Amino acid sequence: MAIQPKKHDMPVQDAKQRAKNFNEVALGYTDEIAVAEAARCLNCKNRPCVEGCPVNIRIPDFITKVKHGDFEGAYDIISESSSLPAVCGRVCPQETQCESKCTLGIKFEPVGIGRLERFVADYHNSNFTGETTVPQSNGHRVAVVGSGPSGLACAGDLAKKGYKVTIFEALHLAGGVLVYGIPEFRLPKEIVAKEVDGLRKLGVDVQTNVVIGKTLTVDELFGMGYEAVFIGSGAGLPRFMGIPGESLKGVYSANEFLTRSNLMKAYSGHSKTPIMHAKRVAVVGGGNVAMDAARTALRLGAEKVYIVYRRSMEEIPARREEVEHARDEGIQFEILRNPVEILGYNNPENKRDPANGFVKGIKLIKCELGEPDARGRRRPVEIPDSEYVMDVDCVIMSIGTSPNPLIKNTTEGLVVNSHGGIVVEEATGKTSKEGVYAGGDAVTGAATVILAMGAGKTAARAIDEYISRKNKKGEQAAE
Repeated sequence: MAIQPKKHDMPVQDAKQRAKNFNEVALGYTDEIAVAEAARCLNCKNRPCVEGCPVNIRIPDFITKVKHGDFEGAYDIISESSSLPAVCGRVCPQETQCESKCTLGIKFEPVGIGRLERFVADYHNSNFTGETTVPQSNGHRVAVVGSGPSGLACAGDLAKKGYKVTIFEALHLAGGVLVYGIPEFRLPKEIVAKEVDGLRKLGVDVQTNVVIGKTLTVDELFGMGYEAVFIGSGAGLPRFMGIPGESLKGVYSANEFLTRSNLMKAYSGHSKTPIMHAKRVAVVGGGNVAMDAARTALRLGAEKVYIVYRRSMEEIPARREEVEHARDEGIQFEILRNPVEILGYNNPENKRDPANGFVKGIKLIKCELGEPDARGRRRPVEIPDSEYVMDVDCVIMSIGTSPNPLIKNTTEGLVVNSHGGIVVEEATGKTSKEGVYAGGDAVTGAATVILAMGAGKTAARAIDEYISRKNKKGEQAAE
């Protein structure tokens, strides 16, 4: 039978309808579509797709199960390697990882690996009624700081080995960036809640509203009987450009804007932390977070939303799928533009503070691409005397984040780099402090969910070896 050259389309909400709601955009494969897509897999002997997966899921094996209609069997294979399959199937950049290595992709479109992973996870979550087997305790305790993807992956792998794991989360909901950073229309919060609940069933204790560095320190965790600590606290410290006008009302970091909307339901009229309902919004940046912020602003009622990016569409770092969805929904792209100033006006009607400034526009300068930078991307060069003002009443800065300095400032002996990232051994996640490991955005700065998960799994293996080795030394000393 001839192979279908293109992957099966993902059913989605109509663009005009979805731009006005927070329901998930992608609707998921049906059983029939999933089986048909799985049939496209060549089941290669050398399995290059597995090599392209940061957590090394046995991709051809799970796809074969889907092909034969054994969806629960497919889930069992995926869950050997991934603690968050329903999440990864939705937000991982498969096109640059597993799917980029797919042999079928040499001649045709690669197999829709991410779409099949999502289908399998959703099938399991909707149909599984069995009991979770809790591993036998090995008597050892590990603390995990942060409940984002790296922390959840580390906790899950350690729990499966019998460790008593406690996750300490600073916010009131577990999930880290999965709940505060990614909008409902791309990753429904009930999906994250189910994944976290799965870890609880394995025996993982999740404590929210605990700020490590304030409520407790890393050193105090050791004093409480934890034998190792994994730091997966993410990169939640926003960056700004340092241009005039960034302190005006109506200027947000994408981190704050999305957290208010995703976690605090700021779009609701009853929210205690409301977001100003802007009419014209400029989002500065070109990554996935910028797309999330722009599409959220549109759903909050903005009439015009612009993506302002200093390079061309070829260099834009966001996933192609997210860019296409944004365009379909009416987001406008101002390419080869760089902000130089945010303009404001005073509000004389505000009697308490008549000089209280609000955004009235953003001054942009046109750019052209020059020579490649250190990473191979052509550097934007500003064109003299090309400034112009865009009429907006809200500006969202989405130019990256850094690790929060709280933990490093309260943990003696923890070495960090010039960007605030915790320095670790790449092969183990081991830090400069005895018994402390780290991974994910707290180490690398803002990256992808799957890379953070891979770092969490790496650290889990190293922690298990560390505690086992330490235990053997103690037994030998006792003899």
